Amino acid sequence: MLKVKVITMGKCKEAWLQEALAEYEKRLSKRALISWVEAESEAQLAKLLESEPYIALDPKGELLDSLSLSSKLMRLFVEKGSRITFGIGGPDGIPPSLLEKAIWRWSLSPLTFTHQTTRLLLVEQLYRAFEIDRGSPYHK
Repeated sequence: MLKVKVITMGKCKEAWLQEALAEYEKRLSKRALISWVEAESEAQLAKLLESEPYIALDPKGELLDSLSLSSKLMRLFVEKGSRITFGIGGPDGIPPSLLEKAIWRWSLSPLTFTHQTTRLLLVEQLYRAFEIDRGSPYHK
């Protein structure tokens, strides 16, 4: 079973978002388990991100289409021993000193999103990547 950890700022308080995240976690549960680590401060976020290799979600990171993303993520799961950690920053993103330590900087979009919206976009893209990998029609 693959494991995905998401280290993010703040708590998920909105019921609609919790429901949407739960739906994608359920869909992903046959292939990957997702765990959420919620930092309450920039300092705590920094400490958590410094403790392990991670992928930084960064608007200035690499933009990929869905097929390329699926391929890259599946390769990273192999390289990283079936475990991947993602970092989602606060209002100012992930500090530059921490971005330098990321194994990869990935951009969901050049647009700016709230960390709450970013959570949902991340899990949907993870689900899409897994569906592409298994050859399902979900991506079409």
